[in-house]
Amino acid sequence: MVDVAAPIGGSGAVPFAEPAALTAIREGVRAVCARFPDAYWRDLDARRDYPEAFVAAMTAAGWLGALIPREYGGLGVGLTEAAVILEEVNRQGGNAGPAHAQMYVMGTLLRYGTVEQKARVLPAIAAGTLRLQAFGVTEPEAGSDTTRITTTATRTGDGYVVNGRKIYISRVEHSDLMLLLARTAPRDAARPTAGLSVLLVDLREAGDAVRLRRLPMTMNNETNEVEIVDLEVPIENLVGVEGEGFRHILDGWNAERILIAAECVGDGRWFVERAARYATKRVVFGRPIGANQGVQFPLAAAHAQLEAADLVRRRAAARFDVRLPCGPDANIAKYLAAEASWAAANACVDTHGGHGFNAEYDIERKFRETRLYRVAPVSNNLVLAYIGHRVLGMPRSY
Repeated sequence: MVDVAAPIGGSGAVPFAEPAALTAIREGVRAVCARFPDAYWRDLDARRDYPEAFVAAMTAAGWLGALIPREYGGLGVGLTEAAVILEEVNRQGGNAGPAHAQMYVMGTLLRYGTVEQKARVLPAIAAGTLRLQAFGVTEPEAGSDTTRITTTATRTGDGYVVNGRKIYISRVEHSDLMLLLARTAPRDAARPTAGLSVLLVDLREAGDAVRLRRLPMTMNNETNEVEIVDLEVPIENLVGVEGEGFRHILDGWNAERILIAAECVGDGRWFVERAARYATKRVVFGRPIGANQGVQFPLAAAHAQLEAADLVRRRAAARFDVRLPCGPDANIAKYLAAEASWAAANACVDTHGGHGFNAEYDIERKFRETRLYRVAPVSNNLVLAYIGHRVLGMPRSY
C-alpha cells in the first residue's frame, strides 16, 4: 500500500501542480487497476456480474478505506484524496461505481455516528470483513423529492420497526450494512425536511424483513427495488439525532456529488485520451482523421470542459475537507463533470465510427456507464434549479 501523506485541505485554493501525495495515490491505484484490464470489465459487463475480485483488491490495498480515520484502520485522508482514487479507477478503464458508496456514506457516518458505532463498524470496513456500500434513500413515488418518502421507522421500546419500499438501491446484494433514511415523524408541510432519521441497517440479520428485486439496467450496476416489512432496528443504530436525518445526509450528498464529479472526470479523460490516440493513428483518404477539425475540435472542446470541471471539483473537495460550506461547488462540479464526460463520450464514439459500437473496443460500455451521471445521483436539471434558486436568488422553480 502506498504511504499517503497528511490530508490535503485548504480554504478552497487549488494548486496549479498536483501535490506529490496525490500523485502517489494515482500511481498506487493504477497498480491495482493494471491487474484488471479491459477484458475483465468487458466480461463482467456481458454477464452483469459484480467485480468481486477488483473490490477485494482495492480493499486490500487500503483504497476503499481512504476516509476511515487511522485509529480505525483506514488511511485517514480527506475527500480530496478519495476523489483522486475514484477518478483514477475510471481513467484506467474501470468502473468505480460498484464500490464508491463505501466512500460517500462516510460523510454521514463519520460526522454524525457515535463513538460506539464507529468503533463497531469502521475497523471491519477498513479490513474488508464488513461492507457498507448501500444507501437507501430513493422511493418509487417520492423520486427526487426526498421529503415525500413514506418509509416509516416506528419507535418501539428498544428500537424501531421499519416498513416501506426503496428503489434503485445499488450494491445492496453485496453489502453487509445499509444506511437508510426513514420517517420517524409524519411530514409537516411547514418543515418538510423534519422528521426524517438515518438508521444503520444490518442486512445480515434482516432475513425476510428485507426483500430484494433485481432491476435490469442499461449498464452493469447491480440495482434493486427493496421492500422492507417489519424490520427491527435497535436504537443504537440510529445515526445522529432522531428527526434531523435530512440534515445529516446532506454531508453524504455533497460528498457523493464531489466523488461522482471525479469519476466523470476520469471517464472523460479516458474517452478523450483513447479517441485522440486513435484519431492520430487512423488514416483515411491518405491522412490521419485527427487532422480533420470535425474530429479534432469536439475532442478539444471536451478536454477543455473536463479541465474546468476538474478545477471546481478540487475546490469543492477542499472546502468539504475543512468543513466550509460546499453545496454550490459540489453541485456545480457534478453538473460540469457529467456534461463534460458525456460530451467526451459522444466525441469518442464519433471518432471511432462503427468501432465505437463494438463491445471489443470498450467504448460502448463506458458510454453507457457515464450516461447515468447526467441523471443520477441527482438530475442535472435539479442542479440547475438549485443554482438558479439557491445561488442566483431567483424564484424557486419546483
